[in-house]
Amino acid sequence: MALSNASKAGVAIFAGGVQFTLALILAEIYYPGYNVSTNYVSDLGATCPGSSTTGCIINQPTSMIFNTSIVLLGLLIIIGALFLHRGFRDKPATAMIFMAGLGAIGVGLFPETTGVWHSIFSLIVFLFAGLTALVTARFQKKPMFYFSIILGLFTLVALVLYIGGEYLGLGAGGMERMVMYPVLVWSVGFGGHMMALDDPARA
Repeated sequence: MALSNASKAGVAIFAGGVQFTLALILAEIYYPGYNVSTNYVSDLGATCPGSSTTGCIINQPTSMIFNTSIVLLGLLIIIGALFLHRGFRDKPATAMIFMAGLGAIGVGLFPETTGVWHSIFSLIVFLFAGLTALVTARFQKKPMFYFSIILGLFTLVALVLYIGGEYLGLGAGGMERMVMYPVLVWSVGFGGHMMALDDPARA
């Protein structure tokens, strides 16, 4: 039996979240002396001191693993957005998922060595990932509906704290992970949930 567009969207988003989670773990292992509290997530792609783009350190194979994986994540999210649009015809949700995917691609293509461009794409992926979890909650059955809202709000609140320099004793890297982990977990849960759904028109 052919998969519904909702299922295809779920497969793409689920695969993107899972492969990035595994690649993230590998990249952290290969990075000498990496500290999840003091190191930014993007240090895995390239580590630049402060806001400078000179004197950057690029560790291999860490950089290749991280940058390739996050670009793949972005591409799969965009594919998921296209299938989701075919199934639900929801322009706001499609646009937000698309922007989250675009932000992820940008993070991989524009590492810390590119300065402000990297910061812009990082903000895009974090902001729109959190918003996406909220906007797509209505596509999901309970209790996933509630988890989607909780995880989306968690990311957005953590993002505000992170931008404001309030790290709550977690360090910059630790607070950045409080922004990223909830929506990363959400992407896997959302993808799995969508794989079991038919398109509304077929229900």
